[in-house]
Amino acid sequence: MSQQRVITQGEFCATAEVNTTISTLLGSCVACCLWDPLAAVGGMNHILLASTSRNRTTCDLAGINAMELLINGLLKLGARRDRLRAKAFGGAQMIEGLSDIGSANCDFITGFLAQEDIDCVSKSLGGRLARHVVFTPSTGAARVKMKQQRIAEPSSPIVQTAVIDLELF
Repeated sequence: MSQQRVITQGEFCATAEVNTTISTLLGSCVACCLWDPLAAVGGMNHILLASTSRNRTTCDLAGINAMELLINGLLKLGARRDRLRAKAFGGAQMIEGLSDIGSANCDFITGFLAQEDIDCVSKSLGGRLARHVVFTPSTGAARVKMKQQRIAEPSSPIVQTAVIDLELF
């Protein structure tokens, strides 16, 4: 019997259960899916704001904490850090003209994976589309549905959407 777990902003899930999927919905947030293919364990996190800035100083503690919680959760389930593989998603600029939090989140996740020498085997980052990610931790398979949303002028409540499906293996 398959089980689906849903995570939201600031959460993570690590599991060794077969036939389990983890899903989340992303806009400017990023999610990192990590798994150990030999131990068949994996997990996902949902990072709302990886970095904060104050007085021209950038602090990545929130993003680092989210990644280390996920990694430590996987290690407790039998994963080895040197075998971890990653897939990264999200970081869209959802509202034109506002600060580009999504881009900063993308920079954080790709930088963290490179610094920690974790191979990022695929990614879907940036752009202007929201993403619904479904990850299978035991195999590393990920499915991404990209939802293009165009909001009409403020005087009109009409919302038009289109859905694009991608599968990343």
